[in-house]
Amino acid sequence: MGKIQVIFKKEDIRPEDLKGKVVVVFDILFATSTITAAIADGAASVIPVYSPEQARETAKNFPHPFLMAGEDQGKRIDGFHPPLRTHLNPVIQNKHLILTTTNGTVALHQSRKASHLYAASLLNNPAMARFLNDHHQSGTIVLVCSGSSGRYTIEDFYGAGSLINHLLRQGEWELSDAATTAIHFFTGCSEAREVLRNCRIGRLLVEAGLNPKEIDFVAKEGLFDTVLAYNNKNGQIKEVRDATC
Repeated sequence: MGKIQVIFKKEDIRPEDLKGKVVVVFDILFATSTITAAIADGAASVIPVYSPEQARETAKNFPHPFLMAGEDQGKRIDGFHPPLRTHLNPVIQNKHLILTTTNGTVALHQSRKASHLYAASLLNNPAMARFLNDHHQSGTIVLVCSGSSGRYTIEDFYGAGSLINHLLRQGEWELSDAATTAIHFFTGCSEAREVLRNCRIGRLLVEAGLNPKEIDFVAKEGLFDTVLAYNNKNGQIKEVRDATC
C-alpha cells in the first residue's frame, strides 16, 4: 500500500528528504494551473525557473521558439507575458514557455531531488490520480502545496485534498495526518469556484484587478486529461507519454 503525505508550504520542503519519493506540486492560483493549460493548449514544454533573472538567462541560449511569462510578488515583469491562460492561449502553440512565479515555480525548483516530479492542478487532478495509482501505487507520494510567501494557502490545500479524493477512489492508500486533514477539508467544502474566489489570494487578486473568470477557469476540476512530468535533465515539463517518463 502506498503512502500519501502533504507539505503545507514550499518553505517546509527539505530537498534531501524527497529523494526516492514521488512529488506532486500544487500552485492553484496560478502556476501549476497555468502549466496544465499551456500544455493542453499546445505548448512544446514549460520550463519553470526560480526567478526573472534565471528566466532571462535561460532565454539567452534557448534554441527553440519560446515565450517568457511570469509574475514577481504578484506584479507584472517587463518583457514577460502575464502567467494566465487567457493571455497565453492565443500565442503558446508549439512554443516553449519559460515561466517564473513567486511560489509555484520555486516549489518545483526545490523539489527536483524527488525520484519523480509532477505538476498538478484541479484541471488535471483526475488524470493525475489515475496515473499515480497505476504507476506509483507502492511508493510514497508527497503533495507539495506551494503556499504564498511563507504562508499556508487554502487553495493549494484544497487542490491536494482533491487529488487525494481521486486517489482513494482508485485504490487503497495510507494517509498521513496532514493528508487525512486535506481530504476532510476538501469533502467538507463548497464547490471549487467558491473556495478559490473567497480564499485570501483569490480575494487579493480580484481586488487588484484580476478578472474573476480567470479563477473560475482554474476551478474546473478534470477539464484536461493530462499528466505533467518534470524532466530533471533538461528542466522541462511535458505531458507524460509512457510510464518511464
